[in-house]
Amino acid sequence: MYCVCKEHVELAIDKFVDEYEDAPDIVDLATTTFTAWEAPATCELGQCVNASAYLVV
Repeated sequence: MYCVCKEHVELAIDKFVDEYEDAPDIVDLATTTFTAWEAPATCELGQCVNASAYLVV
């Protein structure tokens, strides 16, 4: 599972496919909320400080 910005969504998809050998689901964090989980404020890939926009799962 990766929470990423718009710039890194393709990289997260590639990493997911490499790891799980299956296509991920992409969730837009602007339109989706979860009751028991809160998305990180910033992108989880590299040293990126952009806001998380997508959940790749």
